[in-house]
Amino acid sequence: MNLSYSPEEEQFSAALRAWLAVNLPDGWLAGNRSLPTDLAGRDQFLRQWQRRLYAGGWAGISWPKEFGGRGASLVEEVIYEYEMVRAQAPPQLNLVGIQLVGPTLIEIGTAAQKAEYLNKIISGDEIWCQGFSEPNAGSDLASLQTKAVKDGSRYIINGQKIWTSYAHAADRCFLLARTSVTEKKHFGITAFLIDMHQPGIEVRPIHQINGDSDFNEVFFTNAIAERDDIVGQLDQGWGAALVMLKYERGLASQIFELERTLSDILRFAKTHSVNGRALIDDEVFGDRIADLYVRALAARLTFYRHVTEQARTGSRGAEGSLDKYCATELHKQMLSYALALCGPNGAAVEPAQVLAGLDFQTRFLTSIGAAIAGGTSDIQKNIVAERILGLPRDAR
Repeated sequence: MNLSYSPEEEQFSAALRAWLAVNLPDGWLAGNRSLPTDLAGRDQFLRQWQRRLYAGGWAGISWPKEFGGRGASLVEEVIYEYEMVRAQAPPQLNLVGIQLVGPTLIEIGTAAQKAEYLNKIISGDEIWCQGFSEPNAGSDLASLQTKAVKDGSRYIINGQKIWTSYAHAADRCFLLARTSVTEKKHFGITAFLIDMHQPGIEVRPIHQINGDSDFNEVFFTNAIAERDDIVGQLDQGWGAALVMLKYERGLASQIFELERTLSDILRFAKTHSVNGRALIDDEVFGDRIADLYVRALAARLTFYRHVTEQARTGSRGAEGSLDKYCATELHKQMLSYALALCGPNGAAVEPAQVLAGLDFQTRFLTSIGAAIAGGTSDIQKNIVAERILGLPRDAR
């Protein structure tokens, strides 16, 4: 494992850091990193940020240059995530489009689909969501029941999706629906690209424990999907879904968030006292923060080892489940400890803490969902047990 950057990677890192210094929203570097509180205002703010990234050449960096990307290497993608976390840059509203839909269309989309959608995705002109999970088809996604019935050259869609990130702001959706019933439930599923603004689609935001509402329920009542917007082959949508899932990213940012949270806990400890003594000077605090530091460092170095292997082989294995589990569970523990340090004040969000970037309360509540999204910790542990440790599978 090589922990040093090549000259080209050093140049990439320096260029991104310089661009962020000039282009982050006004007041961001000074610590004023709050987003608009209303959902519509926040979405508009993030759309503008997406367009600024695109104009600067920093959207879809792993996309091939012919489609507007930089053709970045895997290591450069990791560098990108590190610099974004370091700067605490605003999130990308079109994350599903940039990281999942775009790369999937580049790999298996038709020429017409690439021409129609890719530029709109990377520029932020169209926001996308992913219609996969259903009330009775979460971890067992192949049990989905949303139906698409052929009607001439189009398909009529009825059903429900849930936990659909960004559906409230989305212009289009990468949707999985059942087009035939077979004995093998992984067959008979088709992937569609559908218009979210048509009649027959109702989006209901879900109020989350952290105060946000960017997960949604989506109801389809005689919604329309065109035949030309089938991705891959009819009834072979499971294969298209697997192509999309291999492009899932975010592990790097979750790993690097551990470092940011540790730094914030230390900053808090330097400015707060208990019984007249600064937290930073407390031996018990020192032992606890040292333990968290060592575990975070182990998670980061293990992640780097996995990235090195992926760069060598060109494929991402089950090790990603280990990284995801370690990062999300450790982050919950860190933020829980941060709340304990706050004492009674940990029970309420303090405006001053939010402005200082130390909003431990909201971040802790968000960390609970992070351990569920993209595959629960229990699912990740099963994958590690079966595919890395070689343990027997659970009884089915």
